[in-house]
Amino acid sequence: MSTVKTNELLTEPRWLRYVLISITLLFLGVLLLLPLLSVFGFALAKGWQLYLAALTDDEALAAIRLSLLITLIVVPINVVLGVSLAWLLTHFSFRGKQLWTTLLDLPFAVSPVVAGLMFVLLFGSNSWFGSWLAAHGIQIIFAVPGMVLATLFVTFPFVARELIPLMQAQGSSEEQAAMILGASGWQMFWRITLPNLKWALVYGIILTNARAMGEFGAVSMVSGHIRGETNTMPLLVEMMYNEYNMVGAFAVSSLLALLALCTLILQKFLDWHQARLYADAQRRQVVVTD
Repeated sequence: MSTVKTNELLTEPRWLRYVLISITLLFLGVLLLLPLLSVFGFALAKGWQLYLAALTDDEALAAIRLSLLITLIVVPINVVLGVSLAWLLTHFSFRGKQLWTTLLDLPFAVSPVVAGLMFVLLFGSNSWFGSWLAAHGIQIIFAVPGMVLATLFVTFPFVARELIPLMQAQGSSEEQAAMILGASGWQMFWRITLPNLKWALVYGIILTNARAMGEFGAVSMVSGHIRGETNTMPLLVEMMYNEYNMVGAFAVSSLLALLALCTLILQKFLDWHQARLYADAQRRQVVVTD
């Protein structure tokens, strides 16, 4: 049997392909595209002036500043912790290693609301830690420190989870060669390890940033919803919507939607760039082999 006839037998009927494509496009349009377009449509329904006025409102600006502040604190900490944990789990063998690997996925398994409640129980006024901190004038719950801790918890795995598979695939032969040649630990990290991890690290940072800016459940439990003080952008959207301030709610939502779109575009760009680097490396390997 010829190749053409074999391919024809293995290919679905044209009508079935059209049906599957139509169902997929309808699903994506109804559940993804229409809600996204409706956000921008409702935000701009009463004109650009009200849209800009909603974004420049004192409460909106305070929420934007607080979201940026939490993100600027959380992302660098998670980068350091993620790189350190990925290095530990891929370069060393020790008792309890599998337990640490399992605990790394805990923020994915636990509901963000439950995570926020855990911090309330740990640092609330009725707990031992909370009463001791209150006696020393330190407030965690219903303040920015508690919101930072909650965001750190839910975003902790992203950097490490992006680095661990890559570090396992690359192995440690290059680092060992650098150490044999006399490189110090920092020299090996900055000149060998980090350049090999840079794109995966950037990818993890992008995901961490997006989650930190858009986190709602855990932050909502520990924020206290204090106007102008502990409302992030997602919390402000809920408050405005409950107060029937539709223009303000959808205006702030549009900023979060733009963040999601930028994250998606950067993600696709990094995927394309990594695929191109891999293809170039494969071509070089073929040339050297020949």
